[in-house]
Amino acid sequence: MRNPTRRHIWIGVAGFLSLAFAGPVAAAESQIAVAANFTEPAKEIAAAFAKATGHNAILSFGSSGAFYTQMSHGAPFEVFLSADADRPMRAEQEGLGVPGSRFTYAIGRLVLYSAKPGVVDGAGAILKRGGFEKIAIADPAAAPYGVAAVQVMKKLGLYEALTPKIVQGSSITQAYQFVATGAAEIGFVAQSQVVGEPGGSRWLVPAKLHAPIDQQAILLKTGQKNPAALAFVKFLKSPQAIAIIKRYGYETR
Repeated sequence: MRNPTRRHIWIGVAGFLSLAFAGPVAAAESQIAVAANFTEPAKEIAAAFAKATGHNAILSFGSSGAFYTQMSHGAPFEVFLSADADRPMRAEQEGLGVPGSRFTYAIGRLVLYSAKPGVVDGAGAILKRGGFEKIAIADPAAAPYGVAAVQVMKKLGLYEALTPKIVQGSSITQAYQFVATGAAEIGFVAQSQVVGEPGGSRWLVPAKLHAPIDQQAILLKTGQKNPAALAFVKFLKSPQAIAIIKRYGYETR
């Protein structure tokens, strides 16, 4: 006759082993498309998210326009952090996004920046004064910060004069790289890209000179059943994430 006590012991051991190995299995990961201007804060948020939840956010960085095209053609992103409100709105309207999940996670600020001290003053006078060969901006067709840069130049009545000097990056990251490497003496970049840069010179462009850079996020239908995607959207609204966002020079609502 089998010993019932021994049987209970084996069941208990099996249950313990099952629980012991359940943690890693329960963790999930989500594919997140992130607008290039939000690269550094997104990395910090993803690290904090992993520590808080055990889930992993797999980040991809690029222009909002390029991401939208990719998603429209079936790219497997589950959450979209855009640099504007237009594309998340379109994602919702066109059936790519989960209705009601769209929200503003950050409000961006535009900066005219030079890697060299003393080139850009606190009023951006160099735009009118001249004395430079190239000015970098992000491609307005793909990047909302590029749209804002064009709006600023037009508002100042300088767009036609500056057009021959414009070099376009495919994203705000490439526009920043043009300035950082000296390929362009000055450029319109995101404040988040230079907020931690002690050197160089800059002009924080008044928000009244361009349309608000409302950066919206949306849960995509590809991620609506993924616990990691759902948790990331929730975490992006948390006080911990908001503190990181503000530290990089963004405003929040």
